[in-house]
Amino acid sequence: MGTRVSYPIEVKMKAIEMRLAKVPVREVMEKLNIRNKAQLKRWMQWYRNGEIHRLYQPVGKQYAFGKGSKYESETAKLQAENRYLKQQIEVLKKYEGIGKEVVPKVTIQLVEEFKEFMSVGEICHHLGVGRSSYYRWRKNADQLTHKEIRDQQIGELCKQNKFRYGYRKISALYPGVCKKTVQRVMQKYGWQCQVKVKKRKRTGQPAYVAPNLLARDFTTSKPMEKLVTDITYLPYGQSMMYLSSILDVYNGEIVAQTIGIKQDTDFVLDTLYQLPELPEGCILHSDQGSVYTSYAYQKAVKEKGITMSMSRKGTPADNSPIETFHSTLKSETFYLDDIYRTTNARVIQIVEEFITYYNKTRIQTKLNSQSPVQYRQLAA
Repeated sequence: MGTRVSYPIEVKMKAIEMRLAKVPVREVMEKLNIRNKAQLKRWMQWYRNGEIHRLYQPVGKQYAFGKGSKYESETAKLQAENRYLKQQIEVLKKYEGIGKEVVPKVTIQLVEEFKEFMSVGEICHHLGVGRSSYYRWRKNADQLTHKEIRDQQIGELCKQNKFRYGYRKISALYPGVCKKTVQRVMQKYGWQCQVKVKKRKRTGQPAYVAPNLLARDFTTSKPMEKLVTDITYLPYGQSMMYLSSILDVYNGEIVAQTIGIKQDTDFVLDTLYQLPELPEGCILHSDQGSVYTSYAYQKAVKEKGITMSMSRKGTPADNSPIETFHSTLKSETFYLDDIYRTTNARVIQIVEEFITYYNKTRIQTKLNSQSPVQYRQLAA
């Protein structure tokens, strides 16, 4: 039996993007090193059915969709519920001082769930809780505790930011509570960051390939010293669209971007010409796409006094800052809001609004919980 291959989510989403852009199956498989075209077909089926979450399942993991009733008969259901009650009682009875340890709302929930099978007094007896305590807790059930108020406030922060933030960023916005507590609350209610990861494209035959000067060293002490650029698909409008962007490694700020319906040399040149005057020794890093290796692009780069750097072939991690941004953009807009088909004008609006939000508002942990613009301004 052959060894099962586990493909990361970014490879699956990149394959789906390429197929939506009408890239031939054979070319997709060669570029992304996919062994079996049946896997690619299955990913496309899940995508079209809106089952994006299935792309995250590990190898061999099966999901029971539409398998029918969970129980064979009403008797089996009652037996399962009785077993559940006994299990709950056995777990709770392991703790000493059970009347002090049981959370009132848990007790109320258990009593309400099983009072059809047992009397309230019997359930309270098994739980080690007095009936009077149960009725007192039920009477005061509508009154929020300090922890419940805290949880609600954390939930509001998660909702306000459309579940784009993880517990570290939410902790930065909710001082006075440790990160682990915020993490537990978010896990308890399912408020974790709902962002998914994606990656980029490469295209064409190289005419001029620059050495990899950046060498994955994404640290710098001043703005506009190291820039990274790439193109990503936007397959959400009436026609296929593309985003070309340039990111400043210093603070992760998008300093130039262009949206178009054709990814040719003029498309990336338009992005390049948006750059302001650059410091001496500025490095611009890209992949080995044909638009970046073209004579016209290389000439424009030299005229601006930029030193070109390029990723190794088939190694997107060499350009990870811009890859991460493009993944974040799609995950926190189109995927998060389930937008898979709309107008071209709406796609442009979504992308431009997100870039403004990303630069000026969206905090980043590595920037001391500041937005890229705030970090740059404070450093200046």
